[in-house]
Amino acid sequence: MAGRIPSAWFDELYARADIVSVVSSYVPLRKDGRRYWGLCPFHNEKTPSFSVSADLNLYYCFGCKAGGNVVQFVMEMERVSYVEAAKLLADRIHLPLPEIQEDPDYEKRRSQRERLLNANREAARFYHDRLWTPEGKAVLDYLHRRGLDDGIIRRFGLGASGEKWDDLTSFLQEKGYTQEELGLAGLSVVKPDSAFDMFRARAMFPIVDQYGNVLGFGGRAMGDAKPKYLNTSDTPVFNKRKGVYAINLLRKVRDLKRVLLVEGYMDVVAISQAGVMGAVATLGTSLTNEQARLLKRYAPEVHLAYDGDEAGQHAIERGLDIFQAEGVPAKVLYFPDGLDPDEFIRQRGLDAFLAIKPMSPTAFRMQRLRRKNDLETQEGRTEYAKGCAALLKKVADPVDLENYLELLSVQTGFSRDVLIAQIGQSAKQQENAHNPTPQRETISAKRAREAEGYRTEQTLLSLLATGKLPQGMVRAEDFSGETFRRIAQRLLQGDTPPAIVSDLDESEALRQAAAEAFSLLTETEKENAASIAADCLRNIRILRLQQEIQKITDLMKSAETPEMRTEALREVSSLSKELAQLKQQGR
Repeated sequence: MAGRIPSAWFDELYARADIVSVVSSYVPLRKDGRRYWGLCPFHNEKTPSFSVSADLNLYYCFGCKAGGNVVQFVMEMERVSYVEAAKLLADRIHLPLPEIQEDPDYEKRRSQRERLLNANREAARFYHDRLWTPEGKAVLDYLHRRGLDDGIIRRFGLGASGEKWDDLTSFLQEKGYTQEELGLAGLSVVKPDSAFDMFRARAMFPIVDQYGNVLGFGGRAMGDAKPKYLNTSDTPVFNKRKGVYAINLLRKVRDLKRVLLVEGYMDVVAISQAGVMGAVATLGTSLTNEQARLLKRYAPEVHLAYDGDEAGQHAIERGLDIFQAEGVPAKVLYFPDGLDPDEFIRQRGLDAFLAIKPMSPTAFRMQRLRRKNDLETQEGRTEYAKGCAALLKKVADPVDLENYLELLSVQTGFSRDVLIAQIGQSAKQQENAHNPTPQRETISAKRAREAEGYRTEQTLLSLLATGKLPQGMVRAEDFSGETFRRIAQRLLQGDTPPAIVSDLDESEALRQAAAEAFSLLTETEKENAASIAADCLRNIRILRLQQEIQKITDLMKSAETPEMRTEALREVSSLSKELAQLKQQGR
């Protein structure tokens, strides 16, 4: 985006686009104080936690933490790119598009990209048309044997590549595409003295992105050719790590409760024909972090429905780790008898498929452990109990933990107390789990200080965003975390909150941190910004002094000489005096 459209144009767009009007066209809002509130369009809720600030042109959900500027709201709702959302918004408010800044390299890349995408689209039509001819009969018969009807074949644009060496290559060259372009697109293999088709005698599955562009292909061999599935290699328009199969159809589904992630293209097509919505597949690779982040935009959670064999189950475990790392809620659909989703739905029907209850990650991992241990033996029960205890250490919900403990006790014969001891919890801790007290009363003093420091720095950052603080009062170095320091530095440079949030859209953590901090602003805080900021700075200094005193005190225990202990005591005394003075000022 930057370097193609002038940043000044985006600044004008942020200033002129009324976020309340834009959001209201999608979500009913009501005014309460300085903000507008409504039900969040990004997650299911009954009590409004979605807020819109007209002053800052920002939105933020206190429930799911979604937040951003007016362009990002349109981007999320329409599921288009940032630039496309900006253009939609500009058209709505009658803001002329700027002249694209001259960039010869950009123009060259754009022209090349358009040529490659056009070549892919022509190839998809060629393969699809070939499917209905005598040359495509073998592939069409295969698709019919797999239970696909002509309607679903057309919906997914499936096709057939011929057995000749250069059918597609010759066809596209006659259309004006060069061998170099066809090689770059991954459609042809280009040699010094020849070029021939990449895909031959295969059922063809076009890979289409969320904007309708054909990026590449997956080809399933009809005979004994290897590999059985051949996918387009990475090209200037296609990266198999960043997309998923059938994302173009996913975009059309509103209020999708979950995305169903399966292993293969045929799984997606077959279960879609059966009436299951929201199915996608990875592109011939293991699940990536980029794909997890992409799926997060389309539904509140993901269900993994991989094959029932050992390879598929192992891939589920890895996928759960990736979704957890990306903050995406995920569950598992387990298919018995080693079946894959396509086989299961063909053999047992849609009702049986829909009746499968999604398993939590913990329940799935416990099931995996059970299959690896013989519970008919004491040794097997012991190893299973130990393995499950390691998993249950990470279960935070007391009710879920109690359910898992009850199940584990029945399976192994070990008492609940023994299992709790193995998990590493004391009886008192477990009693607290049954009678939970507010988190503020149960977390350690260290974590309490960290939480207090975060809240204080967050408030200071929101005050800095008002532009009401005296120059030089706050520095980027006043913030301990790199995220807040980065945002503060942008504010100190004069950037507006909407502009900052737009530049942070590639990092979900940074974007959420900025949107949440900016959402804390109230009119009262703006009027008393300097006074409140002074309190925040003093509290930050107090917390840092307390941390430094604790650090030196801990080091004193390992001091090697009396002189070192004396010097440490002297430093602690000096810091303690400064700490007392700051606390007195606060009182």
